[in-house]
Parts: sequence; C-alpha cells; structure tokens
Amino acid sequence: MKLNDLFLKDKEIFSRFLNLKQHTLSTYAFENIYIWKKLFRISWAIIEENLCVFFRDKTGCFLYLPPLGEPNKDTVIAKAFSVMDSFNKNKEISRIENIETEDIGFFRALGYVCQEKSRDYLCLREDLASLRGNNFKTKRSCLNYFIKHYRFQYREFCGSDVDGCLNLYNTWKEQRSQKKAPPFYYWMLSDSLTCLGVLLKDYRSLDITARVVKIEGKIKGFTFGFILAPDTFCILYEITDLSIKGLAQFIFQQFCRELKRYKYINIMDDSGLDNLKRVKLSYHPVRLIPAYIAKRGNA
Repeated sequence: MKLNDLFLKDKEIFSRFLNLKQHTLSTYAFENIYIWKKLFRISWAIIEENLCVFFRDKTGCFLYLPPLGEPNKDTVIAKAFSVMDSFNKNKEISRIENIETEDIGFFRALGYVCQEKSRDYLCLREDLASLRGNNFKTKRSCLNYFIKHYRFQYREFCGSDVDGCLNLYNTWKEQRSQKKAPPFYYWMLSDSLTCLGVLLKDYRSLDITARVVKIEGKIKGFTFGFILAPDTFCILYEITDLSIKGLAQFIFQQFCRELKRYKYINIMDDSGLDNLKRVKLSYHPVRLIPAYIAKRGNA
C-alpha cells in the first residue's frame, strides 16, 4: 500500500472526504491537520474508498482521524492497524485518535477500547459577540478598560505581519513560561510555535481568516481561525501581549462580531490544563464535545 506524504496540493482531496458529513471537532479540518507537518511526518492513503491520515514521529505511528468515507467499515480499520503496526515495534502505540461520539459504539462492538482524550468547547457566537449579562461582566470591564486606555488599530492580517506575529508569540511564550505549569505545557508552547510557523508560511493557500491588533506600530495581538462547518467557525490561535489589560477580551469579541454567518464558535480543547479549562469555561460554552481514542483490547 502506497502512503502519500501530505502537501498543500492534497487539500482538495482532504476537503472532499472531510465534507462527506458535518463535524464539530476542530481536528476535522485540513488547516488543523496540515499545520502539524513539521512535528510529524503526515501521510495519507485511500483504503477501500476511505481516506486514512497517518501521523508518524520518533515514538511511532497513529491514525490522526478515523477513516473518512463509507462509514464504519471493519476491514478498513483492520488495514489501517496493519499499516501502523508496520512502523510500531510496540504495537500498543497503534491507535485511532479524534473519534466522534456517534462512532464509539461501532469501535466498541469490534472489541476496541475507547477512552475520552479531550473535549472541544462550543460557544454561541452571539454570546461572545455581545458579552451581555452578569456572566460576562468581568470580561466587559476588561474590554472597556482596553478601549479607554489604548490607541489601537484592529485590521485584517497581511503578509507583512508575519514577523510581528512571530515576535509577539515569543513574547507571549516568555510571559507564559514565568507562570507555574506542568513541564509538558512548555513543550506544548514550543510545538505550537512550530505549527504557527507552518501556518504563517502557507497561509495564502489555506482557508484562514486572521486579524491583528497594532499598538504604537507593533503587533500586540493576533487571531487566526477557519470554517469548520456551515454553522461553526473555529478559533485556531489567539495570542496577545499579556501585559496589556483587556486586549484578549477585545480581539476575541471583535473577531466574533465579524463572524455573523455562524451560530457557533469552537474554541478548541484545553490540552488538559486547569488554567486553560477555567478560561474556556468562563465563556460559558453551550456544549463540550468529546474526542476519543480507540486501541485494541489488549493494548
């Protein structure tokens, strides 16, 4: 079986399979697959009319998404595990990630063990755009402080902003590193920077919507996102200078105000971090969307 390395030219193939049904998990978008290509060798194959997306690094190989195509074909699953096993000396590494809730029954019926790995936070766009009510009182206060005390420019991202966004990320990364957090959090910050570099390099070829905030000629905030479903937009990145009170609330609200055609905003998962979980819950999501991992019963 031939595995094809992932390139931008494959976007049309991926979109065809991703759009066969509507998804709510943020992982089901070409943009959120492609940006990982500097951290993983991403390969794909069509197995019995199903698109299978494999991620490989020095620890092994796994299926990033369940096969996309004709639903729930046990023969496709078996062949996908054979591909993974061919790379993994330790067969327990072979697994399928980011399975949606409606497909869990199929995998369990085949004897696979399914565990929840994370949850995406789904919010009503109108709530985020208006920030009305007592639930958002603190966020309104921060936002108003920013508007009152700073002269700023909020505008569409352009190619000349690349270096400014990277400089801001490094500033934000340093600010975050000064806080107490589990060691893996700092690895995540570095991985996220690598993914951002891929995104900024190829943003013209990706379906990305992006905005920046400039203060005194320097980028102090940026946000990037993509269409996940006809009624759902996903926020992929939101980075701000943490020393500027209210900027995070401002750029988030302004971006959501622009996204009028969508009912929902997916603000992705919390990466297992309690502080990030608290921030995401503070926006009062209407739904938490679980993602699951499937492994063989003896793994």
